[in-house]
Amino acid sequence: MRIVTWNVNSVRARAERIGAFLDRSDVDVLAIQELKCKDAQFPAHVFEDRGYEVAFHGLNQWNGVAVASRVGLDDVEVGFEGVPGFGDDDQVEARAISAVTGGVRTYSLYVPNGRELDHPHYAYKLEWLAQLRNEALARLEQDVPFVMCGDFNVAPLDEDVWDMAAFEGATHVSQPERDAFNGLISAGLTEVTRQFTPGPGVYTFWDYQQLRFPKKQGMRIDFQLASPSLAERATDAFIDREERKGKGASDHAPVWVDYQL
Repeated sequence: MRIVTWNVNSVRARAERIGAFLDRSDVDVLAIQELKCKDAQFPAHVFEDRGYEVAFHGLNQWNGVAVASRVGLDDVEVGFEGVPGFGDDDQVEARAISAVTGGVRTYSLYVPNGRELDHPHYAYKLEWLAQLRNEALARLEQDVPFVMCGDFNVAPLDEDVWDMAAFEGATHVSQPERDAFNGLISAGLTEVTRQFTPGPGVYTFWDYQQLRFPKKQGMRIDFQLASPSLAERATDAFIDREERKGKGASDHAPVWVDYQL
């Protein structure tokens, strides 16, 4: 089963490209992030016309997540137990959705950015990841294999950014963020993409500004974290840099993993 995670940076702006990607990529399950639309605006036809069922969760022009599957889509859950909110109204943002797809619970996750180290959004990010770890621990007590896919907004290793000096004092590479990411690993999950796509110089995100993509100045922040029974069935992975090229591309590349089920 081929599972792909992709931050599309606006599902409506990228609808045609998403359709073309599905047509050529033999994807069984697609976890997408940063929809940037309300549910009523979601282009479900892009998926349904191609034989995919799709579950989505969007509240406004920011955030938003979805899971599309051609191998079944059952037991959809929006968010997870204990997910924190943000802002004066403590709103729970549209950052997590999961469903059972072909016998695997697939999560689509859009971890908060953090903004700056002294910003309230940074504390929110760390709490969000801590609660996600609790979710992982609870799932590990169950029998269904699962994978947490998404834009984690954390570069776990120094080699996951093009120049550590350029990130001094910034988010994504701070030790508390890396500790929070590694907390998911210590809970029992395996990040399954790196073994097939080792770095350095291997990235999943390139900022639109300052010609980061042609300069090969990127970040590796999109991952698939699998439960033990699923991780051992990962047979290959691929970061589709071609999808970052051309007019109307997202600033993230799709990240594929093939699982032998």
